[in-house]
Order: sequence, then structure tokens, then C-alpha cells
Amino acid sequence: MVCKDGVVLAADQKATMGNIVASKEAQKVFRITNNIAMTIAGSVGDAQAMVRLLRAEMKLYELENNIVTVKAAATLLSNILRASYKSFVPELVQLVIGGYDHTGPRLFSLDAAGGVTEERTFTFTGSGSPIAVGVLEDQYDPDMTTKEGVDLLLRAIKAARERDVFSGGKSMTVVTVTDKGVEEVPQPYIEKMLK
Repeated sequence: MVCKDGVVLAADQKATMGNIVASKEAQKVFRITNNIAMTIAGSVGDAQAMVRLLRAEMKLYELENNIVTVKAAATLLSNILRASYKSFVPELVQLVIGGYDHTGPRLFSLDAAGGVTEERTFTFTGSGSPIAVGVLEDQYDPDMTTKEGVDLLLRAIKAARERDVFSGGKSMTVVTVTDKGVEEVPQPYIEKMLK
């Protein structure tokens, strides 16, 4: 979600294998650089490989260019996904990259074929997203702060956890990305909001 002072990324913690719960504490939000984070949905192995690859490539990019932009990360990952798709071995993922750079807060949605779209408001992935998006459509305001965005995303994911059998887990992971960098929202705050 894009807020006036940054970006908020959030995810539940349930990972499934068909109708089996594989993990109730899966990590689905990752720091890529000091100013960029990413959420994952889809095949866990494919998504984790994309996280590792993007972290390494962005480190090299930073060494070569002395700057890291959110758009560069999204474009690079889009090219990687497109090459994989064209080689008939697609990465079965839906990814969201968000961050804060010299242009301000930025948010990009990527699909398995390498399609990349910059989002000006919010975006969503995963099986619970049809439920969560109803909350977001009703309550999103582009002038909200990242703190207000955290609370809204927690409500949206909570709604998805209540109605989607593939969403859930023990808690949620939420990060904010502002001009101060990537910061994880403390679990005690998340637990308090979930009650």
C-alpha cells in the first residue's frame, strides 16, 4: 500500500500444500535492500529463489551505480521472470515490490510471466486477496500515514484469514518502508490489533 510517507507491505503466515497446512509461521515479506522489501505468493521454492536472486543482483546494482531505486528492482525482477517464462520453466509466483527512494514511495506488482505494473494505491496477491481487497477498496485513503496503513492492512488480512481457508497462520508480518528504511512492525502491536 502506498501512503503519503512511505509504503506498507503485509502478509499472513500460512503456507499450504494443497489442503495441508505446511507451515503456520511462513515468512512472506522480505527485506531486499535497506530501502526495498518484497512480498511473495505462490510456489514457496520459486518465490524464495527470486528473493535470493534479487537480493544478490540489487547488491551488485548498488555497487555499480551507487544508488538503488525501486523501479530498477522491479524491472530487473520482471526481466528475470520473463526469461524464465520464455524458457518454458515459469516461476509460479505473484510478487509485490515496495520501497522508498529519491522519487518517494513506489509500489510494483509482478506476475509469473514478467508483467510489471506500478501501483499508485495498493495491490494484492494470494488466495485471500479477493476478501482483503473489499476492505482496502472501502477504507483506503492516499493521504493516510504508514501507521494508518499498517492498521488498515491488518484489518484487510484479518478479514481474509476469517474467510479464506488458505490464509492464516500464527500471526502476520508487516513492514513499513520510509525515508528511514525498512522497518518491521513489532509482533506485540500486531497481536494487539488482531484482538
